[in-house]
Amino acid sequence: FKQKTAYEIMPSLVGSEMCIRDRVCIRGHFNRDWTSRMLAAGVRHMDTPSGNRRVQDDDQGSGRFVTGTHMSRYNEEFMDFALNSPAADIAAKMMRLDQVRFFYDQLFIKEPGTQAPTAWHHDLPFWPFDGNHIASVWIACTPVSTETSGLVYVAGSHKWKKMYRPVPAVPIEDFMSEEVKTYEECPMFHKEFSNPEYKFLSWEMDVGDALVHHPLTVHGSGKNSSSSQRRVALSLRYFGGDAVWHGPRTRFTVPGTEDESVFELGKMPNNDDICLLYTSPSPRD
Repeated sequence: FKQKTAYEIMPSLVGSEMCIRDRVCIRGHFNRDWTSRMLAAGVRHMDTPSGNRRVQDDDQGSGRFVTGTHMSRYNEEFMDFALNSPAADIAAKMMRLDQVRFFYDQLFIKEPGTQAPTAWHHDLPFWPFDGNHIASVWIACTPVSTETSGLVYVAGSHKWKKMYRPVPAVPIEDFMSEEVKTYEECPMFHKEFSNPEYKFLSWEMDVGDALVHHPLTVHGSGKNSSSSQRRVALSLRYFGGDAVWHGPRTRFTVPGTEDESVFELGKMPNNDDICLLYTSPSPRD
C-alpha cells in the first residue's frame, strides 16, 4: 500500500464521516450493539479475565491501567468481534487486500485519574513479523479525548526505517530478546510538541470510531486526567500481503506459536488454526 501515516481509504469507506487529514480516523463504523457488547466484555475482563491480564496501579492515587491480550482465544465474544465486526473488512480495505489474517487482540483500560502514560513506541518490534501489511484497528468503546488518554501519532514516522526498543505498556520481566535490546530507545516525543520538524496527529473520538495505523507508526498517549470517564479501547491486529514470519523478538507469543518452527522464516504464516483467515465480501477489482 502507499506509504502514508496510516492507510489509504478505499472507496467503499469514503461515504462515511471520517477525518480526511492523513486518513487515520474512521467515524462510526462500529454500531452500538458491537461497542456495548465489547465494553461489557472489557469491563468483565478486569475482574474475570479471558486470556492474559496485566494491571498497573498508580503509585499514588486510585488510578489503574489494565491491559488484556489474546482474549479472543478464550472468549467467543471477542473472537466474534474480531471476525464478524467491521474491523477485519476495514483492515483489508485499508491495506488494499482481498484477504487478511487475524492474529491477536488487545484491550486497554485506563481508569479515571490514571497517571500512567502509554510510552512512545511502534508495534512491529514487539511482534514476530516483518512487512508493511500489518494493520492495527483501535476501536473506541468509550469517548476518547486527549484528556482521557487518546492516542497521539508522529506523522510519517513509519518512513524512518527505524526499529525502536519495545517497552510493554505494563512492565514484563525479561521481555526483550537479545536482538531488540540492541535497538535504540524511542525518543520522548511529548518533549517535541513545539518542534516544527515534527507533525503530531490526534483525534477526539466518539464510541464506535476507530483508528488504523501502520506497524511502524510511532504513537503514545498520556494520562487519563478525567475524574469520571474510564477509557476503554480494543485493538485488533490483521496481516496479509507482504507480511512474513520473522520469529520472536520479545516474549510476546500468539497462542499456538510457542514452537518457533511452526512457521517458516521469511514466509507468510498461513496456519488457519492460529492466524484466522478473513476474505472480503467485496474483493478489489
